[in-house]
Amino acid sequence: MAKIKCPKCPFEIETDGIVTVCPECHADLTKVMEEAGRAARKTRGSIARDDSVTTHEFIVRTKGLKKIYKMGEVEVPALRGVDVDIRRGEYLSIMGPSGSGKSTLFNMVGGLDKPTEGTCFIEAVDMAQLDAFELAWLRCRKIGYIFQSFNLIPVMTALENVTLPMIFAGMGSDEMMERGQMLLDLVGLGGRLHHKPYELSGGQQQRVAVARALANSPAIILADEPTGNLDLQTGKEIIDLLKELNAESGVTIISATHDLKMIDASDRIIHIRDGEVERIELRSEIDLKIGHLAGAEEDEEPK
Repeated sequence: MAKIKCPKCPFEIETDGIVTVCPECHADLTKVMEEAGRAARKTRGSIARDDSVTTHEFIVRTKGLKKIYKMGEVEVPALRGVDVDIRRGEYLSIMGPSGSGKSTLFNMVGGLDKPTEGTCFIEAVDMAQLDAFELAWLRCRKIGYIFQSFNLIPVMTALENVTLPMIFAGMGSDEMMERGQMLLDLVGLGGRLHHKPYELSGGQQQRVAVARALANSPAIILADEPTGNLDLQTGKEIIDLLKELNAESGVTIISATHDLKMIDASDRIIHIRDGEVERIELRSEIDLKIGHLAGAEEDEEPK
């Protein structure tokens, strides 16, 4: 719960939501919200793994989430009433065959699409009720994205790609450069600051993407098949990096994946089929063995 005070009038409110304009004097409260967000991030680590947390225990909640796509007169249901609660600081993997609805669920949680029915809450904020500006503010500051195809801008250097989200967040130039270099050091690319994507390997490009996802200290990282375009060893390095970030900073990681090594690093696994949650498993409940042969790895399906 953040306390928001208007700098120009007596208006004051405690809220879990986003307030960008004072309802009394219409002053811009964007900077006030940013300060509140920075203050919250300082304390996030202390509660990320605290099982006693109740009010703020879940960072993502979906209730009766449905999505129906219309193709002419034909209706195609992608989600059929999904109820999911995701804890702060959790490492969660979503599995399902092609067309199961996991990408649609990802788009809902990431604020990239709106449900036909139901609600998706991010930190107690109903995404469907936000206007375009508020949704952009939340996506920029609360959510980091990692894509299977990296999605780096080819004409920009690694440092420029990482600092681009900081520009949208209004960060100063010196602070951007300092933070960008720190993040690239964090992912092991301190010596590749000025290399463009075509000068980097696939694994290095994905490390840049991880650093970019962390640009504005998000509460959630959405990773869509982050190892899908990588070889086995490089994929394992990316998984280890994400797990390390999850453990050290308490950032919540939600991954859509078919990679059993990603599941091995997860706290829970949600299986989706035909737009519905088929089952939810704890990692400790799954009999999963990952091979470590030289030059190759053999994965066994979880039983």
